[in-house]
Amino acid sequence: MGGQYRITGDKYPRMRPPRRRGRLVFAVVASVAVLGLIGWGTLQLIDAFTGGDKKTSASGPKAGCRTKASTAAQVKALPKPGEITVNVYNATTRAGLAKDTADELKKRGFKIGDVGNASKQYDKKVKGTGILLGPASALNTSLPVLATQLTNTEPRTDTRKGTDVDLILGDGFKALTSKPDATKALTALTAPEPTATTKKSC
Repeated sequence: MGGQYRITGDKYPRMRPPRRRGRLVFAVVASVAVLGLIGWGTLQLIDAFTGGDKKTSASGPKAGCRTKASTAAQVKALPKPGEITVNVYNATTRAGLAKDTADELKKRGFKIGDVGNASKQYDKKVKGTGILLGPASALNTSLPVLATQLTNTEPRTDTRKGTDVDLILGDGFKALTSKPDATKALTALTAPEPTATTKKSC
């Protein structure tokens, strides 16, 4: 070509349009925004199906608190033999039975009150081992402790005043339970009872 547009040299200009960087930046920003919206929407769906974090009232447990149950031992509150006064009465025809039994109970730590023959209400009318008689307050306290010393007795209550209890020996009575067996029964009777307690940790 001639004239003023003559091409010189061995390199030719590249005839392509300039890069449009503005559009590229816009596309990247738009993609990030779309991904962000998708992630946020997914979280909302998860919260909708799982219920999210439930808020509690001011009096309720705090969110995230864990409730842990533990077991504590509580010893039964029963009187010791030395705190129980026993009246021993013989409702049989065997002489000296009340005294011999009272002496043995004394050796085992019980306090002894009256010793003698049973009243007409019970004399020769007790066919079993014996009757344990006391006030209503003794039904779950003194009487069970005394019952560890002999088997197959019948607990009863009356309207007496005071805390003394009666042991009325019947025809079926042979002897007190052996001391080792009585001690074992007393230990089992006063064994600790488990009680459940609840602790909260946040």
